Amino acid sequence: MSRCKYLSKHAPTMHPKKYTRRSALRIIGLTSLACLANPLNAFASSSPMHSPAAGGHTDGKGDIERRLIGQGLIDVQTADPLLLVDLKYARSNNFMGENVYGDLRKCYLHPEPALMLKKAHARLHERNPDLKLLLLDGVRPRSVQQRMWEMVKNTPMQPYVANPVRGSMHNYGAAVDVTIARADGTPLDMGTGVDHFGILAQPREEQRFLREGKLSPEQVMNRKILRNAMLEAGFQPLAIEWWHFNAFDKGTTRRRYAIIE
Repeated sequence: MSRCKYLSKHAPTMHPKKYTRRSALRIIGLTSLACLANPLNAFASSSPMHSPAAGGHTDGKGDIERRLIGQGLIDVQTADPLLLVDLKYARSNNFMGENVYGDLRKCYLHPEPALMLKKAHARLHERNPDLKLLLLDGVRPRSVQQRMWEMVKNTPMQPYVANPVRGSMHNYGAAVDVTIARADGTPLDMGTGVDHFGILAQPREEQRFLREGKLSPEQVMNRKILRNAMLEAGFQPLAIEWWHFNAFDKGTTRRRYAIIE
C-alpha cells in the first residue's frame, strides 16, 4: 500500500459540528475571531510587508500625534467632524518651503479651545450655511517654532514669528490659524494668503487699504465674517494677522498649559 493511500485510509475522521469557532482558532494557531474575517491579519506580524518598522505603531498615528494625545490634546474633528482641516506646515507650499509636520495631518488643540472652535463654526453656519471653517494650523510643537524662528530672525518677517524661548500661543495648543471655505473646500478671498508677512494682512489697516483700493469690499467683508464668528466664540484676534486667533490671553494660556515640545 502506498504512503498516500495509507494516510487516506487511516486518517482520523473529523466531525465539524463538534468544533466551535474558538476551538478552530486554537487548532490553526490564530488568536482572535477577527482573524477569520480577514485571514491576512493572521500573518501580518510575520510578513515583512505588513510588519511595522522598529518603534512603529499599528494604530495609524505617528509619533507627533501620539505625543500630542499623551499631553491631553484632542483632534478638533472629534469635537466637530464638519470642520475642514488642511495643515499648511504639513505640505511644502508654505513660507518655509517644506513639510515640517511629517505625517501629521490632523489639527490638535486642548479640549476647551477645541470646543470654542466648534461654537465658532456653529455661529458661522447659522448665518452662512454654505460656508465652513478651514483650519490651517493648531498646536505647533516648539521644535517646529524653533525652525521657523531660525528662518526669520533678523529679517523683516521676524515680528510675525514668536521667539521659541517664550513660545507662540500655538506652542501651548491654544491658538489657531483659520480661514473660511465653501463646502467644496475652496477658500474665500481674504485679500492675501495665509502667512503673508506684510502690512496688507493686518486687520488694523483694513479700512485704510479699503479706501486706497488695495483691499476690495468683498475681501474686507470675508475677513469680518471670519472675525465675528471667532469673536462670538471667545477667541481673540491678532492685530497683524487676519487668520490668527488665540483662545485666551497670553497670561491665562501660560498659567493653564505647558509648552508642547
